[in-house]
Amino acid sequence: PISVSGLRTKFLDHHEHILRSSLATVRRYRAATRHLEEFATLQGREIPAHKIEADEFIRYLRTLRVAPNGHANARRRPLRDKGVRYVLETCRSMYGYAARKRHLPPYAENPFAGLGLKRAHTTDAKPIFIFDEAAEQAFFEAVDDWSFPLHFTLAKTGIRIGEAANLLIEDLDLGNGWLWIRNKAELGWRVKTGRERCIPLHAAVVAVLRFTIAERQAGPVFLRPRFEGDKSRLAGRDRHALACALERRIHDEESRHGEALTREHEASIARTIWRDAGALKADHIRQSFVRSMVAIGRPQATCPKSWRHTFATLLRETRVKPAAYVNDRWRLKSCCVTSSGCRRRCMH
Repeated sequence: PISVSGLRTKFLDHHEHILRSSLATVRRYRAATRHLEEFATLQGREIPAHKIEADEFIRYLRTLRVAPNGHANARRRPLRDKGVRYVLETCRSMYGYAARKRHLPPYAENPFAGLGLKRAHTTDAKPIFIFDEAAEQAFFEAVDDWSFPLHFTLAKTGIRIGEAANLLIEDLDLGNGWLWIRNKAELGWRVKTGRERCIPLHAAVVAVLRFTIAERQAGPVFLRPRFEGDKSRLAGRDRHALACALERRIHDEESRHGEALTREHEASIARTIWRDAGALKADHIRQSFVRSMVAIGRPQATCPKSWRHTFATLLRETRVKPAAYVNDRWRLKSCCVTSSGCRRRCMH
């Protein structure tokens, strides 16, 4: 019989070295399965994995208080229903892996398989903020000059904030009105789902992006507020040049340590490449969003993903599925609700 800690180690190692899941996915799996390992430890002995009682584990999860962002000094709160469901779904996947690898007795069932997670109701989810035309206009009138192109692009394309932060000028085809979301494995970044896609651009978005890029030919589309390009050797470099710089830094680091680097270490070096190129951080986008929402009297809305939710809502109102909008390359001019405040900023 295998213990819960041993099963957890094998499961995470499988995703890290065999499936090569994204680092963010491995971190989420590690955090979710840690609760099960701590629950098994509280039993006072090293119990086999197949003797875990799922109902008792759910009761244990309901008593936990966690930090939403994982920071040690953050205010703790109980796990929300979606958090509990994610932990249980991850544990179910881990036990499915254990069954495939013969780590469980022949007739042992997956203790998390019959919980009816899909039918579970979510009663304490954080409300999602959707912009209406008045709120959108007030936001773009309150936002500063640096933040306006960034948030306007988020609002009219529906891309994720991580995709905006890692968007390169080479990913834009402004002449034909297209934006490409591409994986950049050689730069240590890839799309959340791993699937590349292209997005049609409204004429107003094209104008804003042309103004943002100005005379630059390469590098990140959106630069940090206080980025000094004349002091960075990687400012204005294209994708190939940035990849070569990353390869050199990794090689130098491996020579210094005398061994191959872990994926976490390589990812940290890749972030220094994006930093030296002037790219944004996700925190910069969140902070600018929160400042503007406070300025218009909506302090409860703190997530810039509201732009993505609003964009999807507009597509639904025009009876268009978001997946079809991207895959079939439909140009929907009606889905861009450009307020008068946006028009004034675009003209300038």
